[in-house]
Amino acid sequence: MNVLWVFAHPEPRSLSGALRDDGLQTLRALGHDVRESDLYAMKWNPVVDAADFGAEAGAGRLVVGATSARAHARGELSADIVAEQEKLLWADTVVVQFPLWWYGLPAILKGWFDRVFVKGFGYGVRAEDGRTLRYGEGRLAGKRAVVVLTAGAREPAMGPRGVNGALDEVLFPLQHGTLFYAGMSVLPPVAVHGADRVPDAEFAAARERLRERLRTLETAEPIPFRTQNGGDYDEDLVLRPDRAPGVTGLGAHLARPE
Repeated sequence: MNVLWVFAHPEPRSLSGALRDDGLQTLRALGHDVRESDLYAMKWNPVVDAADFGAEAGAGRLVVGATSARAHARGELSADIVAEQEKLLWADTVVVQFPLWWYGLPAILKGWFDRVFVKGFGYGVRAEDGRTLRYGEGRLAGKRAVVVLTAGAREPAMGPRGVNGALDEVLFPLQHGTLFYAGMSVLPPVAVHGADRVPDAEFAAARERLRERLRTLETAEPIPFRTQNGGDYDEDLVLRPDRAPGVTGLGAHLARPE
């Protein structure tokens, strides 16, 4: 497989850096081709502005969605964005690794998605019949994604009744609202809890969990998110009454056995 590893941590000598290095070595030993986007090392610019979209964008009021779509269609996106899009198109699987900060992504990684997943590439993709292709369909359909993260909270505190909220709900905006939205199948994440105080034995266990996920990239069952156009939603994109009856909230969008 072709694997793109997107890494967003400012310190390569960190726990995250050690996991990334071991993960890359594991992938290569398994025979996969690997490319990297080490965002801090690249000094990635996370800020969307008119310079992303060619000369036309500076002519008047910037409407990001429409302007980015035109720039994408005309081949006028800035070179750094195009380079990342080419990596994504090359990849069969994308690994997204980051420390969880304030319930979300580091700004540099959020800005990577903001700038790279432009309209016409990450969203705003339509089929020939006019259907909007998202949530399981789209330009990145057929690819797999997996999130690797470190969190300061201990695992029980990120459980179903933990004060920090359940991990699958904390990651819902990324896994469902970004990766799956753009069409990718999303594998269960690899999380390291209490990351600022991990003893050697726990690090070894975390490293093995990551290695096992990488060994099963091609075969692991993805998170069973419901596809938008698979019949589960009505014309207003609301779950039909016979789908997960009585269930509300984020968990309703998982196609669990009835």
